[in-house]
Amino acid sequence: MTRLLLLGAGRSAASLLQYLLRYAPTEGWFLTIADVNPAHLVPVLAAHSEYARAVPFDVQQESLLESLVEQADIVISMLPASFHLRVAEACVRHRRHLATASYATDEIRQLHAEAEEAGLTMLMECGLDPGLDHMSAMHVLQDIRAKGGKLASFKSYCGGLLAPESEGDNPWKYKFTWNPRNVVLAGQSTAKYLEDGHLRFIPYQQLFARYETLEVPGYGQFEGYANRDSLSYRAPYGLEHIPTMLRGTLRRPGYCAAWHALVQLGLTDDSVQLGNSSGLTWRELVAAYLPRVPDDFDLAAHLATYLGLAPEGEEMQRLTWLGLFSDKPVGHANATPAQLLERLLAEKWQLAPHDHDMIVMQHLFTYELAGKQYTRTASLLVLGEDATHTAMAKTVGLPLGMAVRRLARGEVAHRGVVIPTHADLYEPILAELKQDYQIEFVEEEKLADRRGLAD
Repeated sequence: MTRLLLLGAGRSAASLLQYLLRYAPTEGWFLTIADVNPAHLVPVLAAHSEYARAVPFDVQQESLLESLVEQADIVISMLPASFHLRVAEACVRHRRHLATASYATDEIRQLHAEAEEAGLTMLMECGLDPGLDHMSAMHVLQDIRAKGGKLASFKSYCGGLLAPESEGDNPWKYKFTWNPRNVVLAGQSTAKYLEDGHLRFIPYQQLFARYETLEVPGYGQFEGYANRDSLSYRAPYGLEHIPTMLRGTLRRPGYCAAWHALVQLGLTDDSVQLGNSSGLTWRELVAAYLPRVPDDFDLAAHLATYLGLAPEGEEMQRLTWLGLFSDKPVGHANATPAQLLERLLAEKWQLAPHDHDMIVMQHLFTYELAGKQYTRTASLLVLGEDATHTAMAKTVGLPLGMAVRRLARGEVAHRGVVIPTHADLYEPILAELKQDYQIEFVEEEKLADRRGLAD
């Protein structure tokens, strides 16, 4: 029997847990689920007691982490990213395989040689983004290369959004389907990418003011803004000499300009505690960020003037809808602006039970072949079933579960710190997603004119 340990069983782990329980009896697994609050798992595991159990877990209890890892054969971490190094180090100490959907940080990569020597697989970045983005991009890149094509440009965008029928009267057309804190703090390091052979930087203060518009067949337009360090994927993708390379995040039109206003105002700052009372109102907080005005002055109009926005424009409508000019207490004492904003958005952007989320991913390739230039797009769109079995949970959890299944079978030959850019890893996962879950990329290719524009 193979002993699996799942660390963390929050909302994003719903589809992963369902997948692991589905295959546990036939694959000969015993699954231990360690969660800070395992009570919610009791009804889920009621019919699976022979091959699954839930235990309380606090990652800060080092001895408990060590004990659980030692008792496992494969550790699957769905904990917040900041804890993965601690888990990875425990896996190396106890000679246990590791699989997670999170980034392979520089600190984790330093464990590569030791893990490789011990015959361990530390499979990172095996969720949605990162994860499915690697798999689907490599699938297309390998096809282009096999034909003899030369890559000129690669752009990749992904977003967790609301399905159109769930957008309702929400002018942002967005709700949280992932860690709210990560959304509030998104992009707070300088974005780096390549454009026509030139290195480009976008500082955080300008990130949401510089975006491009993309079209996804059947679902309309989206805004894409640059995400983190696009340059770091040149080597894993074999694109060291490509002139243009950019990875980004998708939002619905209008989101970026309104979020840019929040950045300019200072409400996404997480570096300073304000020393505020919990009874401070949002109107008072916003006023504190603006040059002083008479008490009877229209605060919204003053903000619009300060930020150079149209008083009746869409950006101001989105800010007003959030409640920035209301007498609602911020509800959190001595907080950072980002913490207060996260608290406000957690109420306004909470996924309701009847809501359906949507994952959109699109790759855009330009390549040359036999003297001609081609553009090729690969688009993925996945809809969630409900507030539990979300599209986010499916596209993060299913690829990870499928990778674990192959790892448990001994079908993963790669050792050390690994990401799914190898064909023997990603091809079976893409095939299973398509066959069993109807999750697949739709590709379109066109001949481009001499300016690189599609006919």
